[in-house]
Amino acid sequence: AREKFAEVIQFMDERKQIIFMVQMQYCQHTVFKFIGSDEEPKYVSEGQDILATNNSVRASYYFQKAYVSFTFRSYDESKESIGQYLACVRNTWANLLITHAFHAFYIGLVFFWLARKSGDLQQWDEKGKLSKLALKQWAESSSWTFENKWYL
Repeated sequence: AREKFAEVIQFMDERKQIIFMVQMQYCQHTVFKFIGSDEEPKYVSEGQDILATNNSVRASYYFQKAYVSFTFRSYDESKESIGQYLACVRNTWANLLITHAFHAFYIGLVFFWLARKSGDLQQWDEKGKLSKLALKQWAESSSWTFENKWYL
């Protein structure tokens, strides 16, 4: 897996596809975490700049962190990552529209889990309902693809 990730990242770097390269790097980090490694990707300077200034990339980055934290049931990290995600997502441009549909589904799961775990039902439940509403809109645009996620 390391070799394939390195190959794809190098390919993107050579072609200056920095946004997708950064996204691939934090997907790589997620895969490494799932197999038990805490190896961090080494971002090129352009990647650091994009991660610091591009809200769409940052939203995807914090989504990934929230999802992994939720998967490993890390309450504090999930809560922190969700806060950072919410701070970015309102000001994003849709670089990958389908990604936003998956964000709505998984972030909704995190919101409802935080509601149960924290005891602050009102705050997190309301946000979860907004995620469900976003999924409903996606389901209306393509029921075959998104309706099952909305019902979940």
